[in-house]
Amino acid sequence: MNLACKDSDAIYLNVEEERDFRTPFFRDIDRILYSLSFQRYMDKTQVFSFKDNDHLTKRMIHVLYVSKIARTIGRELGLNEDLIEAGALGHDLGHTPFGHVGEAILNEISVNAGCGYFNHNVHSVRLLMSIENHGRGKNITLQTLDAILCHNGELVMGKYEPRWNKTKEEFLSDYEKTYKDRRVSLELIPMTLEGCVVRISDLIAYLGRDIDDAVRMKLLTWEDVPSKITNVLGKSNRDIVNTLINDVIKESKGKAYIKLSNSVFEAIKDLKDFNYENIYYKAYTKEEKKALENMLNTLYDTYINDLNTNNKDSNIIKSYLNNMSDEYKSNNSKERIVIDYIAGMTDDYTLKEYNKILKS
Repeated sequence: MNLACKDSDAIYLNVEEERDFRTPFFRDIDRILYSLSFQRYMDKTQVFSFKDNDHLTKRMIHVLYVSKIARTIGRELGLNEDLIEAGALGHDLGHTPFGHVGEAILNEISVNAGCGYFNHNVHSVRLLMSIENHGRGKNITLQTLDAILCHNGELVMGKYEPRWNKTKEEFLSDYEKTYKDRRVSLELIPMTLEGCVVRISDLIAYLGRDIDDAVRMKLLTWEDVPSKITNVLGKSNRDIVNTLINDVIKESKGKAYIKLSNSVFEAIKDLKDFNYENIYYKAYTKEEKKALENMLNTLYDTYINDLNTNNKDSNIIKSYLNNMSDEYKSNNSKERIVIDYIAGMTDDYTLKEYNKILKS
């Protein structure tokens, strides 16, 4: 039984591509790799920001780990590795500066501005459909966009069963719903096994690696991880990745779903809870969170004013809008344009822009 997504099954939302020696999903990889959003992975942080340590995980490294893990699983299960790689490389394109803390702040700004909920997985899709290529978007297959949209690893599941035969209309409906209902983004189910592999690989890539980073920051040691977790998953990131990859392959081979064994699933849930309590809630001080909230709100208010006054010296006009198509400018409100601009910033660029505002 071969349930891999075939290259011949590739679906495009808009223009059907001419076929050449590249398969449709291989072409998706190229378009994602050469996007401006992919380049900005380099200077976006993962969990820890404002820290002077070159060995802490950046968004780029996380994305490459997800790609490698997902392709490893996909190869053994006989799935379409090109689709897996495209989904993995594109899954975090929409992440804001300063990780999930920055995302939470921008979400609040977006809701208050009437632009709906902001979710990084949804914004990854928005970038590829509507912002890249000067606001015209890139012609990416539905299966890749779906893998990206449905990748959210925050909701741990023991079994990932594809929503087979999802249509363009259903995909676009789900996409639009995410702006109106916060839970929709967490509960989306991929349309392919490849998308399910990307989703579980996101989790595999960050759970143990985040502990490594926390150890570097002296927040904890591996000995602090409860034995009920380490006895099942292992006592290092290497062990965890190896255990999870092998468990997924063993439980999923020849099946129409991607699955974890019950014992591993329970250990993952416990490890995720442990990470939240001991890492994610402590990664930023109250003062740092407050400073970030003030920073992003100041940027938003300033850019809205710059658009209202047509301040041509502002970078939102000079560096962003002047490079965007008339279609993008006419189809988006000022509020949406500002949110797009801030979401695309790297950590360093955010700080640079904020300091420039303070000095003006």
